[in-house]
Amino acid sequence: MAITVSDTTYTRNKIHPKKFALWVACGSMLMMFAGLSSAYMVREAAGNWLEFRLPQVFNLSTIIILLSSAALHFSFFQFKRGNERNYKLFLVLALLLGFGFIVTQYQGWLAMVEMGVPLKTNPSGDFIYVISGIHAAHVLGGIGTLIVALIHAFALPFQVTPGRKLRFELTLTFWHFVDFLWIYLFVFLSM
Repeated sequence: MAITVSDTTYTRNKIHPKKFALWVACGSMLMMFAGLSSAYMVREAAGNWLEFRLPQVFNLSTIIILLSSAALHFSFFQFKRGNERNYKLFLVLALLLGFGFIVTQYQGWLAMVEMGVPLKTNPSGDFIYVISGIHAAHVLGGIGTLIVALIHAFALPFQVTPGRKLRFELTLTFWHFVDFLWIYLFVFLSM
């Protein structure tokens, strides 16, 4: 699509600037977690490393975030189809599962303390607290966007407009990103 302003033609990029900005932000977050993963491996090789298995509740939190991502994706699909009831229902479900993820992460940290791996005891446990804690902070940011999406869903008249579709796509992209990131971290920390 070309836009003419004062005899000057501008062509739109194929990606919306807000989507591009989100992808850049996701890329920088990915680099941060890659750096943390690298630091983990270097420190592990240095010795004085306590070997232990992640508490089972982290398995549950992984399932919960996957279900939350699926619910949000289904909500977006229903939004595009104009099915207001299912759109709102699955949006609420995605948010509740997001909270469930945070709760199970906290339970995982408590289980680590009960296993004898509290914070500031050994670098192996400390890395898990830091990495999963930073990820949980990103999930909380995603929960904030889900709350805004819910406010739009229930406070505004239901309409599938380009602006609302874009906002939902941005929310969906970020939520899938933190989901993907947790899967990577879970597998990495479980090895």
